[in-house]
Amino acid sequence: MGDRDASFACARAAAGALFFDAEGRVMLVQPAYKEQREIPGGHVEPGETPYQACVREVREELGIEPAIGRLLVVDWAPHPEQGDKILFVFDGGELDADTLRRITFADGELSAYAFHPADELEDLLIGRLARRVRAALTAWELGETVYLEHGRAVAAG
Repeated sequence: MGDRDASFACARAAAGALFFDAEGRVMLVQPAYKEQREIPGGHVEPGETPYQACVREVREELGIEPAIGRLLVVDWAPHPEQGDKILFVFDGGELDADTLRRITFADGELSAYAFHPADELEDLLIGRLARRVRAALTAWELGETVYLEHGRAVAAG
């Protein structure tokens, strides 16, 4: 890379989905390699769009291929140790009983999943992810897509 290229941002991208049960609770997954819970999803690979990454990660992590809907939030969330990040959260919709029965943890990355009401998010997720999921829930309720920085909506204008 030349000196000019070094002046451009080089952000990592990741994409995930919000899934709901019939009671409107949010699916959180338990990674096998850490204590904190997350939403299904993962890093965007070279040549892949965030949407494609979301679909692939859900298939790899949960063994299901539900329809992934619209974009809920985009979050500019640099990490002190990991650098610049752009995180996309899509609407995964409500998962019916048949789809839930087909969930498997084939790649070994996850060990469990459970549905939780929104008022439990802060206790179960790290702060920046809890803010992002809360913002995504608001976007879902309003039928909007929201731009975030560090999990907080940025007002236009």
